[in-house]
Amino acid sequence: MKVSVSDVADYLLQKSNRNSNRSITHLKLQKLVYYVQAWHTAIKGEPLFAEEIEAWVHGPVCPELYATYKQHGFNEIDPPQTIQNSLSKSQKELIDEVWQMYGGFSGRTLETLTHKEDPWINARGSISEHTPSNSTISIDSMGKYYKKLLEGN
Repeated sequence: MKVSVSDVADYLLQKSNRNSNRSITHLKLQKLVYYVQAWHTAIKGEPLFAEEIEAWVHGPVCPELYATYKQHGFNEIDPPQTIQNSLSKSQKELIDEVWQMYGGFSGRTLETLTHKEDPWINARGSISEHTPSNSTISIDSMGKYYKKLLEGN
C-alpha cells in the first residue's frame, strides 16, 4: 500500500506532547515531514511519499499538508484520535529516528535550520529569502545532500 504525506503527519502528531517542546505546530509539522522525506530518500534511495515539497518563505512546505492544517496557524495541533495508515515497521522506525533528532526543536528553529541547507537554498535559486515561491525541492537534491551528511561529508 502506498504511503501518503498524511500517513506520515498522523504518525508524527501521535508522538506530540502538548504544552512541551515535543508539541507540534503546523510550521513544525511541515519541517518534520520534510526531514522524514529527506532522510528516507538518503537512506533508502527513494522517497517515502509522492507529494511534492516546495521551498516556501518559511522553509519546506508540502502544499497538500498546508491545505489540511493551515487553519491551526501557530497553535499546537492535537494528535488524531485514531490512526489507520500504511506505514511499515521500518518506515515507523525511520520516522522515530527523525523525531528523536528534530522533535525537540521549535518550528522556528527547524525553519532556520532548513534555510541553511542546500536543498531549500538551491530550490529557491536567486529568489530572495522573503519572496514567495512555489519552487519544488527535488527528491534528488534531498537525497544527495542528506546522504553526504550521513557519510560525514
